[in-house]
Amino acid sequence: MKYLLIISIFLFCGELASAQSAEKKDSIPASEKKKDSTGFDRFNAKGEKLFKILPVPIYSYSPEAGNIFGLAKFNVLNLSKKDSISKPSKLSGVFTASTLGRVNASIASTLIFDEDKYMVISYVNYKKEPEYIWDIGNTITDDPEQDIVERFVFAGSALRQVKKNFYLGLAFDVSDYFNITTDSNSFLVTDSVTGLSGGTSIGLGLAAAYDTRDNRYNASKGSYIIGTAVFYPSNWGPYPFSKFALDARKYVQPWPGKIIAGQVTTSYTNGVVPFYELPEMGGSYQMRGYYEGGLRDNVLVDAQVELRLHVWNIFGVVGWFGVGQVQNSYSQVAMDQFHLSYGPGLRIRVDSKHNTNLRFDFGFGPNGIQGFYVNFGEAF
Repeated sequence: MKYLLIISIFLFCGELASAQSAEKKDSIPASEKKKDSTGFDRFNAKGEKLFKILPVPIYSYSPEAGNIFGLAKFNVLNLSKKDSISKPSKLSGVFTASTLGRVNASIASTLIFDEDKYMVISYVNYKKEPEYIWDIGNTITDDPEQDIVERFVFAGSALRQVKKNFYLGLAFDVSDYFNITTDSNSFLVTDSVTGLSGGTSIGLGLAAAYDTRDNRYNASKGSYIIGTAVFYPSNWGPYPFSKFALDARKYVQPWPGKIIAGQVTTSYTNGVVPFYELPEMGGSYQMRGYYEGGLRDNVLVDAQVELRLHVWNIFGVVGWFGVGQVQNSYSQVAMDQFHLSYGPGLRIRVDSKHNTNLRFDFGFGPNGIQGFYVNFGEAF
């Protein structure tokens, strides 16, 4: 599915706000006007104010879903004006609905409070959309299988700082998958894959994080490592299993306006794992260009490196490459089994105070694999 953000609508809103403001008394000092003879900075400042209030319209199209319309919102903010130590919190949300009945609604947040002592990361999502699956395994076929999965997910971590830059806490996950529709010839049916009947999974576990980033949503230096272990006991749901995940990132700034970012992640599941809970490769954050969940299995290993360049004013560009694979066990992970992801991206700063961007990424892979992504904040 290719996502296309109608930038013109957003810019038109900015122009409208600019025109309305022009009717009022111009309060910008003359010295500032001389520095900005084109008026672009003043226009951008007004656009940022508008962006903090209004959601961004989204439009996309695919043969499977039809015309897709929606709204997206993103804000970075300080929860308390009295708290000058806590780093900014993040709230983001998206809602889309299509002419063929596809729905996706989600809210993601990172809340920081009490002088950076507490951090709560959460994600809430309801989705009724096609899931494209090549294989339970690492093999890409000519055409992905299309299955309809309806789900509700509420997951996240609650962490407390126990030492400078080091956090410990609980990880939780409540997921409900239902109304799963597959073709009678689907390998999910013919192979009697676990999870076809859906079900509710409730998991609880531990989380630990180490964070020295200068900006949690657009870092230029520092490190970030987070690990989670979540357990789903048999008396809490139909599938007893466990899930482990590790995400490690590093940021360096060799020259002003140039940032090199690197990330390595791995996930592992064990037990009676339904297919929709298996680690998934692809999406808008890792292995861009590949269907999210097109390849899935008990083990996921991937890595990516990204070069971020500031070009002019609020604009920047990025380029990246990544590798990833899924396998049944870590012993099967092999150097010649990695899939390749690469591509360019455009960045438009939408919050100067917190240096956060609207991003447009084009992801590619061998043999015609491609994807287009629009999102807020960096991929990692």
